[in-house]
Amino acid sequence: MRVFRSLDIAGSGLTANRLWMDTISGNLANVNTTRTEDGGPYTRRVPVFQERLMEAIGGQDERIRKGWFGLYSSSGVRVTEIAEDDTPPRLAYQPDHPDANADGYVAYPNVNVVREMADLMVASRAYEANLTVVESDKAVWTAALGIMGA
Repeated sequence: MRVFRSLDIAGSGLTANRLWMDTISGNLANVNTTRTEDGGPYTRRVPVFQERLMEAIGGQDERIRKGWFGLYSSSGVRVTEIAEDDTPPRLAYQPDHPDANADGYVAYPNVNVVREMADLMVASRAYEANLTVVESDKAVWTAALGIMGA
């Protein structure tokens, strides 16, 4: 049995939500980027989360199935990839813009500021929730050590 399993789970959540917030900030920073190295407008990026429960119960890792780490080897969440949103870019009629097409339309990124801010609030609250778990664990272990020392 792993003693600090809840810290591992909360730590994975902290890492994943921090990456989500970093991705959101990148999207917001590029909200008006009409030209990238690949050509065309910036494309919104979204992290893809995956639970690590199957690893924890031995469903994916051969070492776990053989019993090297037992049932509590890992759990929580991880980011499997940073995917690009396939929503088409928004078009604005600006014939004087250097990136305008033949019809005078400029392709702007598919980043919606309102959606990004809502996602930022969700990611921030999830980060705070995981941080509360870490602080609660710290208080429990401090109290347990105090009882042992008394």
